[in-house]
Amino acid sequence: HRELIIGDRMTGKTVLGIDAILNQQGKDVVCIYCCGGRSEASLSKVVQLLTDRGAMDYTIVAAATAARSPGEQFLVPYTACAIGEYFMSHGRDVLVVFDDLTKHAWIHRQISLLLERSPGREAYPGDVFYIHSQLMERAGRLRPDLGGGTMTFFPIVETQQGDVTGHIPSNLISITDGQLYTSASIFTEGFKPAIDFGLSVSRIGNKVQCEAMREVSRTLRLDYVQYKALARLTNVKATLSPEAEARLRKGEAMTQIFMQEKNRPVSLAEQIVLLYALQSPLLEKLEPKGWKRLKVGILPFLLRTRPALAERIGTEQRLLPDVRAALEEGFAEFLKAQKPDETQS
Repeated sequence: HRELIIGDRMTGKTVLGIDAILNQQGKDVVCIYCCGGRSEASLSKVVQLLTDRGAMDYTIVAAATAARSPGEQFLVPYTACAIGEYFMSHGRDVLVVFDDLTKHAWIHRQISLLLERSPGREAYPGDVFYIHSQLMERAGRLRPDLGGGTMTFFPIVETQQGDVTGHIPSNLISITDGQLYTSASIFTEGFKPAIDFGLSVSRIGNKVQCEAMREVSRTLRLDYVQYKALARLTNVKATLSPEAEARLRKGEAMTQIFMQEKNRPVSLAEQIVLLYALQSPLLEKLEPKGWKRLKVGILPFLLRTRPALAERIGTEQRLLPDVRAALEEGFAEFLKAQKPDETQS
């Protein structure tokens, strides 16, 4: 699988890649962080974070910062890929984060111009698509007789003022299986991670999701996009129908659920519980402050009062009728345990 992380500078692209590495803790996955062309300071921050969170026990860092020679910066993605292929051939699951391939393309252009190769679009050499496509094609799953390992790529690409039609961004969008687009305007609004649901897409979709996640997220993206469109319209209209108010209320709840703290991965069980809460009739009229407290407190509450239920959701990954009933009871008890002013604005 290859999922592109694309967006302008300082919109949280590296944070998404690092969070993916942090989320592999205890899952027997070998993670490789490939740093090419970035500053020494940014690399040291990432390494320090991984060390403090205990992620270096299963993470390899392949780095050639901007201070290194162009040849080293050009070769570092291939080095990370070769290391990943070693573990993949030995039956391991591997995650590689390339941070970032825009700078890799710059270095390739620099070397090619020094070699007097003919420049093409945006002065990049004609084979820039070839080198990135050949690199991305190394991701995949081996047959059992070849080791049975897997390798997943998270390449990061930088855009200029949100222009996804640039040569390198458009190349990598066509190569990968989907993209997470981080928007500068969404970032400044305080919505983090600043993922634009309208421009982000997965060509694999819910085929790789577990049954419970597929069920609770089937219409989630469409509902949120419709909410954003309705919210823009209501800025110029004072009176709203009850249906529009209900849709806006649900959209505000989705906004609170989607916002995530930096470097705090969310477990699959917690995701299922929170997304199921969006469908619960008990929580339809919950105000934004109530959703904030629910997001922070519901899983610890379930672990304390119903540890078997939380464990079952994480292992079975299915929402059977008895699981749904137990979740509804848990939501009701959680609301009763809160003070009246804690669930209202």
